[in-house]
Amino acid sequence: MSIGNSPEDERPFEDVSDEARLSVGRALQQARIAAGLTVDDVSNATRVRLPIVHAIEADDFAPCGGDVYARGHIRTLARAVALDPGPLLAQYDADHGGRPAPTPAAPLFEAERIRPERRGPNWTAAMVAAIVAVVGFVGFTAFKGEDDGGSAAVAEGATPSAGTSATTKPKTEKPEDPKPEPSDSAIAAAPQDKVTVRVSAADGESWISAKDHTGGLLFDGLLKQGESKTFQDSERINLVLGDAGAIQLYVNGKKIDDKWQPGAVERLTYTKGDPQAG
Repeated sequence: MSIGNSPEDERPFEDVSDEARLSVGRALQQARIAAGLTVDDVSNATRVRLPIVHAIEADDFAPCGGDVYARGHIRTLARAVALDPGPLLAQYDADHGGRPAPTPAAPLFEAERIRPERRGPNWTAAMVAAIVAVVGFVGFTAFKGEDDGGSAAVAEGATPSAGTSATTKPKTEKPEDPKPEPSDSAIAAAPQDKVTVRVSAADGESWISAKDHTGGLLFDGLLKQGESKTFQDSERINLVLGDAGAIQLYVNGKKIDDKWQPGAVERLTYTKGDPQAG
């Protein structure tokens, strides 16, 4: 027995290499801390989402979505924290049943084989359709020619009567001209047994009202500038002029020269014989 050493110090060293070995996530975490980086720094630098970085450092590879993606994330994170990704990938494969097998190429070639072939245009069907169209057009043309010939023969042999000519255009009836207002000469030739009054809005518009000797209304409305109205009665015409200054009067063919003021309202009565305001 050695002096100064206890029995515990003399026991043989145990092989604790497997227990002392760091896991993949722990190795990445320690390397990140040693590099002075936060999880946010690593996530921003590698574009690996923050929850996945946390899960990998906790040796939870389920959020990666499969071994292929997990190996890719381990390689990316190892390079970001200055670690060799080779030993970490080998350790991950040993812990998870080996490296994933490559995707077989047979399904790709199978999918390529079943892709439908591109066919060219069906020229036979196109030629048949063209022939049918030509034959139909020729037949239609021949039938139309015979029909036109028969019509021409009928047209040459028949002599249409003058009263039933198909080409004669119907006469368009000329619209009747509106009856003109009586002129000064017409007023002058008015019957002597009646009173005739013509009202003309020469200098502006004016409201007028005209009644016969029985009180019957002949006109009641606005007479616009340039318009005229003529009234006749067997005995008497009663007038009301809303703006007498804008009106010219002709009574029994003679012009009334009264100087009415603009805007003046005049009530007038005219009878047979010489003009005389009632």
